[in-house]
Order: sequence, then structure tokens, then C-alpha cells
Amino acid sequence: MSDAYTPGLMVTEMTKVQKVRRLPLKGEVLVKKGERVTPNTIVAKTNVPGRPHVINVANLLNIEPEDLPETMVVKVGDHVKVNSLIAKYRALFGLFKGECRSPVEGVVEHISDVTGQVTIREPAIPVEVTGYIQGTVVDILSDEGVIVETPAAFVQGIFGVGGENYGQLKMAVSKPTDILTDKMIGEGDKGKILVGGALVTGAALKKAESLGVIGVISGGILDSDLHRFLGYEIGVAITGHEDINITLIITEGFGKIPMADKTFNLLASLEGKMASINGATQIRAGVLRPEVIVPKEFGEMKEREEAKGLTIGTRVRIIRTPYFGKLGTVTGLPIQLTTIDTEAKVRVLEVSLDSGGKVTVPRANVEIIEG
Repeated sequence: MSDAYTPGLMVTEMTKVQKVRRLPLKGEVLVKKGERVTPNTIVAKTNVPGRPHVINVANLLNIEPEDLPETMVVKVGDHVKVNSLIAKYRALFGLFKGECRSPVEGVVEHISDVTGQVTIREPAIPVEVTGYIQGTVVDILSDEGVIVETPAAFVQGIFGVGGENYGQLKMAVSKPTDILTDKMIGEGDKGKILVGGALVTGAALKKAESLGVIGVISGGILDSDLHRFLGYEIGVAITGHEDINITLIITEGFGKIPMADKTFNLLASLEGKMASINGATQIRAGVLRPEVIVPKEFGEMKEREEAKGLTIGTRVRIIRTPYFGKLGTVTGLPIQLTTIDTEAKVRVLEVSLDSGGKVTVPRANVEIIEG
């Protein structure tokens, strides 16, 4: 029997989750190994240098570069504000004069008598990294960050938008086939993560954001509704950095697709629990999936084996058209290579779809639904 090791969507009641929390450049780590942290705990901080502005002062004053130091009224290290005088020139008893003012607020970084330029750097931008999940610091990345670990219920989605958020799970529908509409969302949902069914409407998403809902988890969404909500079409780049105030996680695909029973039932069992969510997605290089993490008490952690291979009977989700988002069970794993429409020869598998019928697709076009 042939095995294919395919990255899959994990849906599990209990697993060990580790998250690397790293600064964009070296800074200060604020917690110690073994320390318990929350999603809002600041674990590391640094300052990102501000943007430098180069001003050709010699040219503005119509002087030679070597004469620049004599005209400067500020020195390296001085802080200047917008429109602050930084240089002035007087000649022939004031008959010829000129001055130069700073276009930005910042610190004088360099004065050159070779180029006649002055560099002013904008104030540094403070950057803080939080724990994201509730857990324990299990390792320190010197001057860079930490690794946080927790036993947790873990659900991966197929697509998402919006960044890291933290809030209480709330079931907004009663069945995985239900549609989450704007009429189902109210003032009491502020700060909540709402769980829908087969579809979240564009109107529901817009209302949820306006009321301060932290996130929405749904089986599907119409791509036209998502485009209208964002104001543009999603490309192939990584998501998660959109200018929105809500996180959306889609578990099945685009269109009206009932949430998988296992996913829906797990989320329903976790209603009222606090969850960390992240909509960041990258499909092509370095697969990154949106996620829901619900930390458990450390005493609840159970030892369990997780299937890593693809075999007959494995539950899968198809992630490429024309069967995108469909669920099924592997019924065949032909050993021989098969020529597909692109004329490439690849290994394929046979899938019995939950919706009926059997299809043959490249193994790279499926993800394992792990338990």
C-alpha cells in the first residue's frame, strides 16, 4: 500500500500547541522560561528605527558642501521638530542669507561636509510581541522572543483574513447547515467569536465588525461577499494583514458549504471557552493555515498518536478546483503515475465524496482531516 504524507487540516480535541513569538529584530525578552503567560502578556519588545530623511542643505542654501558645518544650528544627536531651524546662512553683511528647516520630527543622525547633506531619522517605532495563546514559556530565543506551549483543542481552517485575536466562543447557529445572517448578531456579541454553519453573509460580516465582534468562524462564504467586505480581491499573497477589525476563518471553502460535523461539534462543545484565533493564510509557499486554539488545563493533556500518512479510509478535503472544499474518504491509492490535464505525470488518489460519486485527483490536491 502506498503512503503520501500530505499537510492536512487538523481538527482535534486535544493536542500540544507551540507558538514562536519572535520580534522583527533583536530587542528585550520580558518573561522567563517556565512562566505562565496569557494572550495579552507582552513577552518581548524592541524599537524599530524610524525612516531616515536626507536633506540637501548645501544645495538649498546655495553653498559649498565643505561650508555646511558652519551654517548648522543643530548637531548630531539633537532632536528636532517639524519646521525647526536646522541651518542658516549669512554673507556680505546679511545681503545674502538663507535658512533651512526640518521637514520632519526626528534626530539629527549625520551631517556631511562632503555631500552637503543632513540626515534626520524619524522617531523609533516601539514594537511589542504578546503571548497570543495562554500557556507556558518553554524556551527563550535570546534577544528575539519566546516559544509558548499549551495543550489545546485545535481547529485549522482552509482560508481566512484578519490577524490575531482573542475572545469567547459563541455558537450563533444550531446546525452546521445553517446560514449566519445579520439578524442573528446583536449588541451582546461584542468581544465574541461567533461560530456559524454553512455560510456567513456579507451583511452579517459587516454588522459583526461594526458591533465589535472579534471573529467569525464559518463553513463557507461567497467570494463576492468577501471582495465587497474587503474592498478588493484577494490575491495569492499571504493574508492576515488586512485593514479590518475582525478575523474571519473559513473551514470548508467558498460558497455555501456545511461545516464538517466534527468541526462544528467540537466548536459547540467549547462554547463559552476563551480562544485565540488567527486568519493568516498562505497556500503556495510555506503553507500557513488560519487557526482556532482553545487552551486546556495542563492536567487534561492525553497521550495520543496522530496519523501522519494517507491510507485507504483516510478522511480528506479537496483544496483545488473543480472539487474545492469537498469532503470525502480515500478509496484507492494507485501506485503508478497518472498523466493529468497539464500533461504532468503525478501520483493520484481515488476519493468517495460525501456528496456522492467518486473522483480521482492528484495527491497534492487534498488535505488530511486529522483527528
